[in-house]
Amino acid sequence: MREPLPPDMFDELCPSGLTPIRFGDKWAPLVIACLEHGPRRFSELRVPLRRVTPKGLTKSLRGLERDGLVRRNSHPGTPPRVEYELTALGRSMLEPMKAVCAWVGEHWEELLDAREAYDDRLREAR
Repeated sequence: MREPLPPDMFDELCPSGLTPIRFGDKWAPLVIACLEHGPRRFSELRVPLRRVTPKGLTKSLRGLERDGLVRRNSHPGTPPRVEYELTALGRSMLEPMKAVCAWVGEHWEELLDAREAYDDRLREAR
């Protein structure tokens, strides 16, 4: 039995929003992180990814599947059950993502300061 995904896995202050490198799309790295420890159903993914609309999550999952990073497995039954899991290629993304997250952690304040300075310049120009 797998541990459930924590609902606060990606809170609003999650540094993923500051990451200047995007893997696929805005939500793709978060989906990959959710699948790190094994297959998950759509409803399980929705718990920590509650800020993503169902349409947005579906789009991310399809894009990851198209790129060969995620496999969609349908299990017969009533109702049918669908799970998503990382492929070997998808698993190969985990280390680079951890490196990017570590970089963001080291440069968090600089990133926030740069964004604030940029926004201030835009306000002043108006």
